[in-house]
Amino acid sequence: MSRSRLTAEREAELYEAVLDLLREVGYDALTMDAVAARTRSSKATLYRQWRSKPELVARALRHDKPVDVGDIDTGTLRGDFHAMLLRTDNCQMERDSALMRGLAQAIHTNPDLHQALRELLIEPEKTGMNTLLRRAVERGEISADNPALKFVLHMVVGAFVSRQLIDDRDPDRDFLTQYLDAVVLPALGV
Repeated sequence: MSRSRLTAEREAELYEAVLDLLREVGYDALTMDAVAARTRSSKATLYRQWRSKPELVARALRHDKPVDVGDIDTGTLRGDFHAMLLRTDNCQMERDSALMRGLAQAIHTNPDLHQALRELLIEPEKTGMNTLLRRAVERGEISADNPALKFVLHMVVGAFVSRQLIDDRDPDRDFLTQYLDAVVLPALGV
């Protein structure tokens, strides 16, 4: 697949249009025709650049989150987690939360979307989080045999998702900071 035909600016414009459409109509109603119309592109161009709707959606989501968590290194795990939260704002978290709720429903009936999200979004996040945790183990902040290590990403994603369900509020930086300090870090012995 050749992706070099689009400029970085044009690719970003296409990704933003995909995310806007996802927010407006949801995954199931999003079509390549709608993306083509919104971006004044041809469907052939879209399929040449991205093999499928699931890949286009997953790449758009990845593009919208360009920060690699593994690049954060403040010298402490607490500092790394707090720096991670500072890289986004409450408005972006609200937008991301709405997108993720819609996509969570869609992955149950779209195995190709689930696979694309795992490959292009979740695996890089797992790798980045594992890098932060490995550094904390190497610094002696966390015991290598701490059973909570394998559940950190589950805890963080769980907090993000459950805030709306339990409190009827979107997650925000304050809530996630408190959650990390009260739940995740103590579970890790930090």
